[in-house]
Amino acid sequence: MHEQRLQSLDAFRGLTIAAMLVVNNPGDWGHVYAPLQHAAWDGWTPTDCIFPFFVFISGVSMVLSLQRRALAGADKLQLWGQATRRGLLIMAIGLALNFIPALDPSTLRFPGVLQRLGLCTVLAAPIVLYFAWRAQVAWLIGLLLIYTGLQSWVPVPDAQGVWHAGSWLAGQDTGAWLDRALMDGHLWRTSKTWDPEGLLSTVPAVASQLAGVLAGHWLVAQRAPMEKTVWLLVGGLALVWLGPIVGAWSMPVNKALWSPAYVLLMAGWACASLGVLHWLLDAMPSVIWRTRAAAWARPAVIFGMNALFLFALSGLVAKMLGFIKVAPGQSLKVWMVEGLGAWGLAPINNSLLFALLFMVCFYAVAWAMWRKRWFVRV
Repeated sequence: MHEQRLQSLDAFRGLTIAAMLVVNNPGDWGHVYAPLQHAAWDGWTPTDCIFPFFVFISGVSMVLSLQRRALAGADKLQLWGQATRRGLLIMAIGLALNFIPALDPSTLRFPGVLQRLGLCTVLAAPIVLYFAWRAQVAWLIGLLLIYTGLQSWVPVPDAQGVWHAGSWLAGQDTGAWLDRALMDGHLWRTSKTWDPEGLLSTVPAVASQLAGVLAGHWLVAQRAPMEKTVWLLVGGLALVWLGPIVGAWSMPVNKALWSPAYVLLMAGWACASLGVLHWLLDAMPSVIWRTRAAAWARPAVIFGMNALFLFALSGLVAKMLGFIKVAPGQSLKVWMVEGLGAWGLAPINNSLLFALLFMVCFYAVAWAMWRKRWFVRV
């Protein structure tokens, strides 16, 4: 199993973090283009692809790191411990970011994006280390079936105390009840009765990570590069087709619930996207064209080499822009957005411009770190 970095994976990670920076940091949440917002409930938008892409990429990376070292003779128990510590550290960073700026433990939101990424790492590590790929397929399917069964047949009371089973409306599903029972007062402040990164929906999120693990196995297999590309595209398109079919028969495509249909659909788009990048950067027969593609993709690759650090830093900076006041009732962010408004753009375009400039600033940070060869490993 080779140790060379896959440019396609770094580029995929970089494009994903760039997209996340844009959708998470509009100038004004009241003026955002529809594709840059999450679906209200059922269904999906391009924005709904970003988080599962991160989880999928994390799964691919586990094969390139954990399993490579295991096959090289490293002690699996030690690798499991290292992966667990890494996952717990990622969760701790997420909690610390949620703690800022209020510094109030009574209202601290426990779940979050980094918390889910860390927990998925902790739960997926033993499956990656101790099970072959066929057993990992069984785990993936089993997790989706278990989650569907719990959501479909376990009766729970909703926020109003009415008991029911199989309801997938906001705040009425089994996962929302579990979150209220264990973390009431510490959930997403927009909803309060449910959380998009809740505990139970982490089960299918682990399945998303295992989908990435399976893609990772294929990428490191002793196969021709073009064959890898073709089957990533074919498998991805098959999953894109299968996801909505599964959703028609059970839970619909829903990011907040992380439904099995959503897992399959997003894994399909992730495989297809990685397949295209793999063809351009790692598998294209023409060295000249591959070199040209690598030059065009270099900004994405640079972004991808410190993606987790940049995401955490962007979250901190975004909070500080809202926390720091330049005048009574006016935050630094509002002042900056109003300054852009002097260009005469429509409010929605002004909001988008702020998001793009925010992303460009963080690319400058990524580029400087790349030039210095500073790579933050969590």
